[in-house]
Amino acid sequence: MKQKEILLNSLLIDTENFHFTDDEIGDNHIATSIETPMRSDAFDLSDAEKIKKIEGHFREIMLTLGLDLTDDSLKGTPKRVAKMYIEEIFSGLNPKNEPQVALFENKFGYNEMLIEKNISFYSNCEHHFVPIVGKTHIAYISSGKVIGLSKLNRIVQYYAKRPQVQERLTMQIAKHLQRVLETEHVAIYIDAKHLCVSSRGVKDDATSTITSFYGGKFQEEATKKEFLGGIQSV
Repeated sequence: MKQKEILLNSLLIDTENFHFTDDEIGDNHIATSIETPMRSDAFDLSDAEKIKKIEGHFREIMLTLGLDLTDDSLKGTPKRVAKMYIEEIFSGLNPKNEPQVALFENKFGYNEMLIEKNISFYSNCEHHFVPIVGKTHIAYISSGKVIGLSKLNRIVQYYAKRPQVQERLTMQIAKHLQRVLETEHVAIYIDAKHLCVSSRGVKDDATSTITSFYGGKFQEEATKKEFLGGIQSV
């Protein structure tokens, strides 16, 4: 196993052997699994029922903070937040929102890499529930089928719209594309800013985090170099 793969696996799944505290996991942005951790009863409640429950809980949070919920500006906030959580920023938790992908025959016989770069996304750090903002660059080499370009954006958004860590986001997008495209030849490059680093903790606003995935032919240096050159070009 390559050194990068060993490091990635340890970041994602080997936390049981290190007995990290909750604060250590959060402060070091450690992921515990490649799959998003979900309970078995995650979808027993309807979206409407979840919105109602979250509205009540968030109202209690605001009251605990000392906010006056009789104020016209604040009284609708608990419901707005609840709807935003379920219908927007965490909608990727629900499998029913997975993008439906139709593949098309590669009638052009195009056998070089296709790059879709600068896919903007907004996610949320699962350790502090503050935003992750970044761009994803995707490339693949057709195995005989091609995908509509907008579907690449939708797949990125699907996995971004859930509590995340960037390593997991990278892997989930890559594995999904390998599955639906029926090819190992997929590359992912994500450059993102984490507000849990820039707005709290060390409060370093100058840094960004880069993660990548190279499958199939993209593990070859020449192909990898072509991909990296393509996403860096103007």
